[in-house]
Amino acid sequence: MTAVCDAGGTPDCQRRAVMVVEVQAEHRVAVGSPDHAMPWGTRRDSSTNWRFNRKLLALYPPTKRLSVLDLGCAGGGFVRSLLDDGVFAVGLEGSDYSKRCCRADWRCVPGNLFTCDVAGLFLVTVGGEPARFDCVTSWELLEHLAEKDLVTLSENVSHHLAYGGMWVVSVSTREEVVGGVTLHQTVRSTAWWLSGMERLGWHNHPKMVRYFNTQFVRGPKQAAPGSFHLVLSRHRDGRELPVPPKESWKYRLYERWWVGTKLQKVLAGSL
Repeated sequence: MTAVCDAGGTPDCQRRAVMVVEVQAEHRVAVGSPDHAMPWGTRRDSSTNWRFNRKLLALYPPTKRLSVLDLGCAGGGFVRSLLDDGVFAVGLEGSDYSKRCCRADWRCVPGNLFTCDVAGLFLVTVGGEPARFDCVTSWELLEHLAEKDLVTLSENVSHHLAYGGMWVVSVSTREEVVGGVTLHQTVRSTAWWLSGMERLGWHNHPKMVRYFNTQFVRGPKQAAPGSFHLVLSRHRDGRELPVPPKESWKYRLYERWWVGTKLQKVLAGSL
């Protein structure tokens, strides 16, 4: 799968500098996944959160060109929002529903969105060279995979993560059955996921989770009740991760206890 992609992204979908992105995949779609047989999230979701983008960008020097790989990108809204913020971003989606229907942002940034079964081996290249990303994200993806597939997913992330990079995930602990189809194949507790990631060589960094301060793309505040977040790296002490900037306690309270609440959303919608 090859595409000439917009390296910068623009609100009106006009392209700037171009880069050739290729995705070589063991399986072009997740034919064995319930999400392919019963498209649900990919048919409805295209989540974004500009506050997450802003906090991610604040971790790095303004001169750095940040790169993000989003696994399970659904409608591609998050990838599009990153491109609009000047971040190089690529999204992979196991279902071809959004691509076939040209829905959401697949019609606008097709060069940055690809179908790919992330439970099988894949390789993203840019300009013919293997791509390494500063951040890999997986918003409510892990629970959709069978336990046996988590090993391959982990290997895929490792192969695409740059040194000092982090893997940011949201995981649902709830079952999801739609039309008699069980979409969540691995429904486990937070403790199980933490120990499972440790066994795969990933270490969670609560300090980084606290820095994002509930401002993720998907989570309890973002229409995903029963989910939690991890910020993972290969080093237990997190010494290679960027250092979060200081924020005032007033701003942190504002983000945590006001932004995204039902009252805040109602008031914002009434303006």
